[in-house]
Amino acid sequence: MSAPLTRIHHVGVVVRNLEQAYGFWRDCLGLPVHKVATVEDQGVRAALLTVGDSEIELLEPLAPTSGIGKFLAKRGEGLHHLCYATADVAGALAAARAKNVRLIDEQPRPGLAGMICFLHPASAHGVLIEYAQPFPEDAHR
Repeated sequence: MSAPLTRIHHVGVVVRNLEQAYGFWRDCLGLPVHKVATVEDQGVRAALLTVGDSEIELLEPLAPTSGIGKFLAKRGEGLHHLCYATADVAGALAAARAKNVRLIDEQPRPGLAGMICFLHPASAHGVLIEYAQPFPEDAHR
């Protein structure tokens, strides 16, 4: 049996501009920004903000042709995905595959939240699902 999903790791939110989004998420709600990075292969600049034992991930597209750029053009700013933490992302992905869940990623890959993979929203009633196995340096979050 694979490692279970342990908690909601983060909720992904697409924004036009990280600095402008901080005005609400950081300055108004008081959520501290603890990690910011450009993830070139995903075409985003992303920030993780802490809220209790979970996080909010803000996603700013690097280009209008990236996946997040296309999402923003089609749907505007807002909820993008729900991410669950696991101690074994490869095992969780294999368990989803064994249950005939439609996958976006066939193998885990590095992301801002650790080793990640995505399940297709068609299998989750329209919700894009991400699994994340935090990197060792981030495991305490």
